Amino acid sequence: MCRNITALRGLEPAATPEEIEAAARQYVRKVSGVQSLSDSTREPFEAAVAEIAKVTTRLLAELPPRRQPPTTVPPLRRPEVQARIAAAARK
Repeated sequence: MCRNITALRGLEPAATPEEIEAAARQYVRKVSGVQSLSDSTREPFEAAVAEIAKVTTRLLAELPPRRQPPTTVPPLRRPEVQARIAAAARK
């Protein structure tokens, strides 16, 4: 079981492509055991992330609306994460 993967279905506003890709990347890291990419792992890893993100986007579009919104906030929407990303972009 993957721990700490945030539910994306039912978010307002809807999950962004960046949030979907981040969830796909987290999933691929977990199931593959690959934490840092090398020349031999980069291509299959990135292909898996792209494929899972595509399938996740379709899944979220096809599922009916949730009755209750998710109880946790996706990491990319948390102020401390946004501040860290903004600081890294300024460098």
